[in-house]
Amino acid sequence: MTIDKAVATAIHDFVTAEQRNMAGMLAELVKVPSDNPPGDCAPHAKRATALLEQLGFTVEQHPVPADLVQANGMITCTNLIVRKKFGEGPVVAMNAHGDVVPPGEGWSVDPFAAAVKDGVMYGRGVAVSKSDFVTYAYALLALQKLGKPIRGTIELHLTYDEEVGGGIGPEWILKTGLSKPDYAFSAGFSYAVTTAHNGCLHLEVIVNGLSAHAARPDTGHDALEAANKVLTALYAYRDTLSGTRSKVEGITTPSLVVGLIKGGINTNVVPDRVSLRLDRRMIPEENPEQVEAGLRDLIAKTVQGLPGISVQINRVLLARPFGDVPGVEKLIDMLTRHATEVMGKPVGTEGIPLYTDARHYSAAGVKTVLYGAGPRNLLEANGHRADEKLVLSDLYKATEVVARTLYELLS
Repeated sequence: MTIDKAVATAIHDFVTAEQRNMAGMLAELVKVPSDNPPGDCAPHAKRATALLEQLGFTVEQHPVPADLVQANGMITCTNLIVRKKFGEGPVVAMNAHGDVVPPGEGWSVDPFAAAVKDGVMYGRGVAVSKSDFVTYAYALLALQKLGKPIRGTIELHLTYDEEVGGGIGPEWILKTGLSKPDYAFSAGFSYAVTTAHNGCLHLEVIVNGLSAHAARPDTGHDALEAANKVLTALYAYRDTLSGTRSKVEGITTPSLVVGLIKGGINTNVVPDRVSLRLDRRMIPEENPEQVEAGLRDLIAKTVQGLPGISVQINRVLLARPFGDVPGVEKLIDMLTRHATEVMGKPVGTEGIPLYTDARHYSAAGVKTVLYGAGPRNLLEANGHRADEKLVLSDLYKATEVVARTLYELLS
């Protein structure tokens, strides 16, 4: 089944007429900072609520308990849910996150001004993923304006903790029973429909020794020297990862990066403590528990037998890989077909080497894909980099694709 030409034309005409309003809403979302860290995101949720209410939506505000917010390293977090029931049928959730990484240096424009040049909007979060607040809201509006009989419920899940793992956003919404969707769209990054992504493991490795005066290093136990052995072992292990390749288009091999190192007391003191933070990306075919166990064993064996040295390993984050959920094929077929028609070029599926909130929906058994506003490929958006940008015509096209797909799925 597909949709008839009259429906496709009506959706196109609606989105075309609303382009100025869509760009205006995105600009307003970009202008309110929601950097995470530090994660004081309730003000942005308040502004998003006002903008959604101006569109005629009823917005449920769900503040996350303060103890959970603090445990996740944030200051405030309010999840937003919009529900529109068209009749009895499946529930489709559309999730985008409003928290963003801090802007950093190197911008050619004000990262919170939402400047538009030659049809391209610049600003932190304009692509990842405040744009899909707009994509999903206006796709839902398009269906309401159609007035055609469809069966089911569409929900917007607008959350604020993706940059710290999604545990008090999508996962919290699902685990508390606030929503029980059958299908889910998660914010997208490119024209392609994303059906898989990497997982991520963050470990903190604390190497403990004994401080001593630099004039008598023999009376201490050098934690930095031991940490150096750990680093050497980790980098040797990293060299072996290139031999493991994913079968998913767009994903290559596992990776490992040591991103943070802290330690030492003073130049003239033997270091008594050194901490490392490592990032291990896992391809969809890998088992997270086996990966973690292997790393823990490698580190423990490396320091075993070193006099006066002990090691402590803490898991900081475990984001599981995301892959196909049984039954999602129908949704993938619809999205790729409509995207191909709207974009005027073949649109297929791909995997991405990032990790996203989509995994929380698939882990709950929800048939999930990633699709939303984005450029031809992931890097073009400058996500998490200076001069993050979005071609506004891609926002409008993605909205058409989502609205057409929703209509076909629920009719």
